[in-house]
Amino acid sequence: MNIHLVDGTYELFRNHFGAPPKKAPDGREVGATLGLLRSLLMLLTSPGVTHVAVAFDHVIESFRNDLFAGYKTGEGVDPKLLAQFPLAEEAVSALGVVVWPMVEFEADDALATAAARFKKNKSVEQVLICSPDKDLAQLVSGDRVVCWDRRRDIVIDEDGVVEKFGVRPQSIPDWLALVGDSADGYPGIPGWGAKSASVVLSHYEHMESIPDDPVKWKLSSISPGRAASLAESLSQRREEALLYKKLATVREDVPLKEKLADLKWQGARRRLNELCAELGDLKIPLRIPRWR
Repeated sequence: MNIHLVDGTYELFRNHFGAPPKKAPDGREVGATLGLLRSLLMLLTSPGVTHVAVAFDHVIESFRNDLFAGYKTGEGVDPKLLAQFPLAEEAVSALGVVVWPMVEFEADDALATAAARFKKNKSVEQVLICSPDKDLAQLVSGDRVVCWDRRRDIVIDEDGVVEKFGVRPQSIPDWLALVGDSADGYPGIPGWGAKSASVVLSHYEHMESIPDDPVKWKLSSISPGRAASLAESLSQRREEALLYKKLATVREDVPLKEKLADLKWQGARRRLNELCAELGDLKIPLRIPRWR
């Protein structure tokens, strides 16, 4: 069997900006939630899709905000979108899909924990992490755990991670720490770009192994002057870089209570009929192939 782990936060954002706005009879904006429901229903009715779970950032902030003041928050996010997170979680649950609403952790951490747990099961052929988020590339393992960008229908396995980032999955947190991630709010290390980080980490794998002395670098593709500049910048900011790496590293210890069998989709719950009526869309229940 295959396991599909969906980044609900990404899907909700994608539908908020990509699906037509829609107001419920009571005046609430619900377009993103309805778009998410349709998207998940399309997934659930696809051949070979049996076990599914969706993780949400129930609140945008997490333990990482305590580690770094500049880490991403809900500031600047459209209030009409933020207001739909609890509604989206309710709707996905009514669809009969397991929901992981994260508060202390992030949705990425739930996906990482589930991937690490379920890939060990011999009955699982493949774990598909349904998200294009570059942070999640660190979870990819061969072709057993892959990232699937559903919008563009692109599947990235371990070779795909190397082709895209120039490093193997285990080096992605280091790569992000050096390059920075504007979406998550940390700047990276001055002077380090995507190409230089890829070249250096493809040799040393982790930043902790990069020598402070550029003379010890054994990289013919980087000039001595460039190596000296990069080494100096990193050596002056080692502690800062390690913090960014900690921010970029997903956690695999989220206390998820579900077992593999719990992820099997048994059909939508009757609550979905009532909820769709509240949202002003009576067509979605007509497309449900199975009810519980």
